[in-house]
Order: sequence, then C-alpha cells, then structure tokens
Amino acid sequence: MSSLKGKWIEVQGYKHDGGMHRIWDPIYVVNEEDDFVITCSKTTKVIEHNFRMWNTKEPAIMIFSKSNWWNVIAMLKSIGIVYYVNLASPIIIDNMKIKYIDYDLDLKLFPNNKIKLIDVREYDLHRKLYNYGEDIDKILRFNMKEIKELMENKKFPFNDEIIKNYYHQFLKEINIKNAN
Repeated sequence: MSSLKGKWIEVQGYKHDGGMHRIWDPIYVVNEEDDFVITCSKTTKVIEHNFRMWNTKEPAIMIFSKSNWWNVIAMLKSIGIVYYVNLASPIIIDNMKIKYIDYDLDLKLFPNNKIKLIDVREYDLHRKLYNYGEDIDKILRFNMKEIKELMENKKFPFNDEIIKNYYHQFLKEINIKNAN
C-alpha cells in the first residue's frame, strides 16, 4: 500500500446504512502513521448528503484514526483551537479516499478547556433508525470516555503545539510545491 503523505485526497463520511453523509475535497495529507492519517486545509469544499455545498471558514487539521472509533477536526480559529470530535468508525483507505461511518455523537473542546457533548438527540434517533445495536453503542460510549480523558490531559490529538506544528508543516509543504 502506498502512502498518502503529500497527496491531495477526498474524505467521505457515510451513515450506518451506507448512505453518503458528507464529502471534503480536497484535503492535503501532511502525515500518515501506523495508526493515524493527518490532513490539513486552509479551506475546503464540503458537499452534504443533500448536495448542498459550502466552504470551510478557517484552516483545519483533521486526524483520522485507523483503529479508534473517532476522528478529530482541529479548527484554527481567532479565539484559539477548537477541537471537534466525530464518534465514527475507524477509517479505511480506498482508491486515494479516506472513508468512515459517522455515528452522530460529537464532542467539542474549546480553548477555555470546556468540553461539550453535542448531537445526542440525533444519535438517539439514528440509533433506532439505523439499528446500531448494543455493541456499537458500547464501543462509542467507551471511546467517548477515552476522548474526554485525552482532552482533559491535553494528549494527542488535543495538544495545541502538535496541531500548530502540523499546520506549519502543511504551509511549508504546499508553498514548496507551489514554487516548483
């Protein structure tokens, strides 16, 4: 398998029934490790399941796990870094695309260290609609607890310095590529 590092790719989020949820395109892969793919963008196009399109407003670093049931979007806002966590299946890489299943529950970590759980109603609705089952529910709740501990302890990927370093690496790499 070839590395995605240094390539512009597409990210596809699906729902449990296999339906498309959201697409980000393009996203730059700044690093690929055994357990994670780290992507960056200054701004990117997002296509929703209903084909509505919009562009992100700020630079972001997206960390996708190959083994954990979550992915993280670190948004570089004027107030500081805001971390948005999607509880989601581990990713698969298929034909230069990152793919995962979004399981609705999300967590946000704000620069003041406040943690907020969001989309609980959506999760409850979709858990019944898509028949998530007890195993999925247990996995997601376990991962939610693990994420909160990582957030509270400023462990990867919730470390501002690491995120800023990835962003600076991204800027350097795309500037070098644009100069060639």
